Amino acid sequence: MKEYDVVIVGSGLGGLACGVILAKEGYKVCILEKNKQIGGTLQTFVRKKVIFDSGVHYVGALDEGQTLNKLFRYLGIMDKLKIHKLDEDCFDGIMFEGDPKTYRHAQGYDRFIKNLLDDFPDEEAALHKYCDTLKFICEKFPLYNLRNGDYFDKLSVLEWDTRTFIESITTNKRLQNVLAGSTMLYAGMPYQTPLYVHALVLNSYILSSYRFKEGGSQIARHLAREITSRGGEIIKYARVSLLKEEDGLLQYAQTEDGQRYYGKRFISNLHPAKTMEITESDLIKKAYRNRLSGIENSISSFYLNAVVKKDTFPYVNSNYYYFTNDDAWSMVEYTPGNWPRGLAIFYSRSEKNPAYCNGVTLMTYMHYNDVKKWENTYNIESKEQFRGDDYEAFKQAWAEKLIDAADKRFPGLKDAIESYYVATPLTFRDYVGTDDGNLYGYLKDYRDPMKTLLSPRTKVPNLYLTGQNLNLHGVMGVTVSAVLTCSEILGLDYLIGRIHGEAPVPSAEKEMKI
Repeated sequence: MKEYDVVIVGSGLGGLACGVILAKEGYKVCILEKNKQIGGTLQTFVRKKVIFDSGVHYVGALDEGQTLNKLFRYLGIMDKLKIHKLDEDCFDGIMFEGDPKTYRHAQGYDRFIKNLLDDFPDEEAALHKYCDTLKFICEKFPLYNLRNGDYFDKLSVLEWDTRTFIESITTNKRLQNVLAGSTMLYAGMPYQTPLYVHALVLNSYILSSYRFKEGGSQIARHLAREITSRGGEIIKYARVSLLKEEDGLLQYAQTEDGQRYYGKRFISNLHPAKTMEITESDLIKKAYRNRLSGIENSISSFYLNAVVKKDTFPYVNSNYYYFTNDDAWSMVEYTPGNWPRGLAIFYSRSEKNPAYCNGVTLMTYMHYNDVKKWENTYNIESKEQFRGDDYEAFKQAWAEKLIDAADKRFPGLKDAIESYYVATPLTFRDYVGTDDGNLYGYLKDYRDPMKTLLSPRTKVPNLYLTGQNLNLHGVMGVTVSAVLTCSEILGLDYLIGRIHGEAPVPSAEKEMKI
């Protein structure tokens, strides 16, 4: 019987990062992945020689010395990534229907303030208050800054609401919505999303913003090589259907085909509710299972990935968020008649022809209920199923609406599209593995912040959680969460010392120390 030191369920970024961290410490790691392609939302796909990202379109805090740069360097992949920096004067442009201006979010706090002062010259105090508050909140999260600290530091800022704060620093409605203009980065909900979520996400992009050349899947590929080069295994087409506990410890993970993978420790990169669903153990009480399954998830999305005709649509080194009204918070409240109420547009290009796009991605919100009638279908590359002509007609109708909305602000886009490919909440459900295809896991609420701040530990002593539902979503949030998970095995002071390249303090023993 083969036994691993650590069995990891799911090869999303959280699972892969945990795999590298532990493999570097000499642990024998096995990662089980249900799909053909590893990486979760880091997956890419190719249509007519154009590479499209399935979820990750840009990342923050990647300049030398910044948090994600340090993490990627420790994981052994920083110097292998093909990246380019977004426009420092406008990594994100915020636009509103009927307003010809593009409001620029710039990299670097001084530049961020300076650019917005061009459009809001009377709002200097508000802009300084905004930036100072973001930096203040981020300092309250020690691990976000790769240091150990008092867990209680963050408690003082968890119960602040994003929209209420922004409205408190300025009465200028346009500036309020410009500051909230990238709510799609965290599925922001009005008078609900905690300010710490807004701060941790926006701060990373203001520090620095980068796009991946040739797609974000390169992160997953390089992490996988770090794991396998250290003797770890990554097994594809291995959907875990059971985590079995006996005598107080998890013993094995069983896949749908009956294969069992035994381990001393187990890490689940699945959604916590899904983890509870497949874990067979009396140690996990019904109340705990119900708690994790009862938390509301964030909204899902509708993606349109378009191949663009050669030399027809100029490349711009920025992302744009466009709203069809004046309220950046209203996108989630749509009807079939007024959808979409906003969208994001991401450009891609070939390095052989950098002046023009070869692909464009349009993203907007979509509720799972809009596709619920087809939820009994399942369609992935390794298990294709036609969902029906009515589903294809639905996708086409809503895709045309999205293209028309984008073409109003980005003239020529519609005529430049050669072909397009659509992803709905069902696509994300099937490939990523969440029941409703949600964007960012649990929906956070400033009125009850502790509900969605989960510990990596579970009631089963050798079963740990990782991924976007622990603390924060996104590439940086999930990588930091992987550090948190692995610190339960290695010790936090030791692991932070390793990340900083300092002389390590003695590690926790590799033997079972639960």
